[in-house]
Amino acid sequence: MNKEFWLNKKVLITGHTGFKGSWLLILLKLLGAKVYGLSLDVLPNPSLFDEINSSNFSCESFFEDINNRDNLKKCISDIMPEIVFHLAAQPLVRESYKNPINTWSTNLMGSLNLLDSLMKMNKNCSVVMITTDKVYKNKEWIHGYRENDELGGYDPYSASKAACEIAISSWRDSFCLGDKEGCNLMIASARSGNVIGGGDWAKDRIFPDVIRSLQNNQKIIIRNPKSTRPWQHVLDPLAGYLVLAEKLYKSRKIFKDSSENIYAGPFNFGPAIDSNKTVEELVHEINKHWNGLISIKGSSQKLHEANKLHLQVDKSFHLLGWKSKWNFENAVKRTVDWYYNFNQKSCSAYDLCARDIDSFINGT
Repeated sequence: MNKEFWLNKKVLITGHTGFKGSWLLILLKLLGAKVYGLSLDVLPNPSLFDEINSSNFSCESFFEDINNRDNLKKCISDIMPEIVFHLAAQPLVRESYKNPINTWSTNLMGSLNLLDSLMKMNKNCSVVMITTDKVYKNKEWIHGYRENDELGGYDPYSASKAACEIAISSWRDSFCLGDKEGCNLMIASARSGNVIGGGDWAKDRIFPDVIRSLQNNQKIIIRNPKSTRPWQHVLDPLAGYLVLAEKLYKSRKIFKDSSENIYAGPFNFGPAIDSNKTVEELVHEINKHWNGLISIKGSSQKLHEANKLHLQVDKSFHLLGWKSKWNFENAVKRTVDWYYNFNQKSCSAYDLCARDIDSFINGT
């Protein structure tokens, strides 16, 4: 992560009040960027964003809905960002079954509203659109998916994100190739695996669910023990996003025709293959650092979720020089330590995040 590059850069994070957005906000502020955030004003309780703000750490926030095109354009016009990280989304699979229309509207049309607003500001801007590893048509392969594999999605969340990838590609082809008039955007998309890290209190995510059980001295219920996911600490893909954004920003001087730009496209950010673990293995690893009772029960839900998921990251390695830095065991230990210190020792969320960021950057 190039601190000299990020110093005083005007950066917009959409979805900055979410789990990944809050970590990215802290990271960019520590790198010296001028950070702006755009999100809904409805926050979960507890919220990492609220916790870090209670430590007198803040950025200029715009609380708007990306589905409101007029208000979104006004915000973009006021900020005039140089770099954008688009994380605003409805990010939960189960919630997408409950509210499919809102999921599709936010994840697809909200993303297009953002691109349209950025194009209308008539200023060069590099945009990293964050989607998910679930954009691929899941064939339950044992090998990883590559960026050129078939897109798809069974559940509304996965399908809406796959549709977003198609829309991003269409926008780039329609408005950002060659010397088309008004083309001011350089657009890439980032697909990352299941992230863990301190400060995630979302429902229906295995790590927060386990932590809640441990805090309340309740049994840890595992309903899909054999489902395999590419677990990685949140800082690993975020570091990849930063490298991609920097390459994208600098590439305008390298590639005169954006159709040749090797950075304007999709990139996978996943862990090494030995970090692909089952849910049961994840819970047992957590138990090494914070002991609790485990109960395995068959899932009663009828909602479809993929069993196997893995990303190939050759493209990110060769073009960006990126690879996952913290292995599975280290990522789990640091995440458990974050929650334990936050709950048992009353350490501030900001200090715990800053500590992990310092360790990540300096290799301690």
